Amino acid sequence: MLKGIPEIISPELMKTIMEMGHGDEICFGDVNFPAQSMGKENRVVRADGHTVTDLIDAVLQFFPLDVFVEKPVAVMHPGDSPRPEVWDEFESIIKNRDFSNAYKEFDQVERFAFYERAKKCFAVVATSESAGYSCVILKKGVIFK
Repeated sequence: MLKGIPEIISPELMKTIMEMGHGDEICFGDVNFPAQSMGKENRVVRADGHTVTDLIDAVLQFFPLDVFVEKPVAVMHPGDSPRPEVWDEFESIIKNRDFSNAYKEFDQVERFAFYERAKKCFAVVATSESAGYSCVILKKGVIFK
C-alpha cells in the first residue's frame, strides 16, 4: 500500500504510467473500444468497473501533459454527430488537473485514424465507460524542477 495514490489506480496502471517516457501516449477506451485489438503491439491495462472520466481525473494528478506539442489530448471525433457531452467533463477535469498548463484544446481525430493512433500508444486502458465517444489519448510530458 502507498499513501496518496487514489484507489482507482491499480498497481498495473501506476506501473504503466511510471514506465512511460516523454512523448509516449496512453489511450483510455470506453466500453465499446476494441482495446484488445488495439493493444496487440502494446500493453492493455484492464480497468473494469471504472469510467474514463474518473481514471483521467486520478491519473492527471501525477501525469504531466506534453507542453512541446500543440494538442497533447486527443479525442475520437463523432463525425456529423454533435459534440459529445462527455467532452465537457474531460475539459473540466483536464483544466483542473493539468499542472503543466499544456492543454489548450482537443485534437479531434476521426474514428479510424484514432484507432491507428491507439495502436501506437504505449498502453491502452480498457474501461467500463458507457458515454459515447468517450475515448481519449493523453501524451506524456516532462516535469521540470
